[in-house]
Amino acid sequence: MALKATIFKAVVDISDLDRHYYASHTLTLARHPSENDERMMLRLFAWCLYASERLEFTRGLSSGEEPEIWQHHDHGRPEVWIELGLPDEKRLKKAVSQSSNVVLFTYQSRAAAVWKQQNLGKLAQFKNLTIWHATDEQLSQLAALAQRNMSLQVTLQEGVIWLSDGSNNVEIELELWQKAV
Repeated sequence: MALKATIFKAVVDISDLDRHYYASHTLTLARHPSENDERMMLRLFAWCLYASERLEFTRGLSSGEEPEIWQHHDHGRPEVWIELGLPDEKRLKKAVSQSSNVVLFTYQSRAAAVWKQQNLGKLAQFKNLTIWHATDEQLSQLAALAQRNMSLQVTLQEGVIWLSDGSNNVEIELELWQKAV
């Protein structure tokens, strides 16, 4: 019998001072059986950084054709494509050809350092690709906030992100490996 996804609910109050975006969202996250709290919380974190009314989680790990998160133009084409992990150049090439804004969140610092050395030079050709890196320590801090029912306050200002669940506070400043131009 196949294992089922674990459902997490999150009420997220976002104050993005850089984009002047202020909203409250109720989100449902399905944590795939092979996914841990660190990765699931990185997905939620990525969603918060690019939050909008139309940004949505996809089938993620259950589908090799979709990113983790995306947002579509009114005519159906992906406008924002958000990936997690260490994808190969072919997958990122597909993403940048389909979407006007592609964002990659890397993690697992040791493997990511090797991936960066092997791929960053080649990926510089993709002008609509932004690459962020979350350290192992940052992922641990995010995972500490994971609960089946979460209520988070998220504040973004000048590249620093503060998250709070009322009793725990986390401050994260991701490493920017490549910025879209």
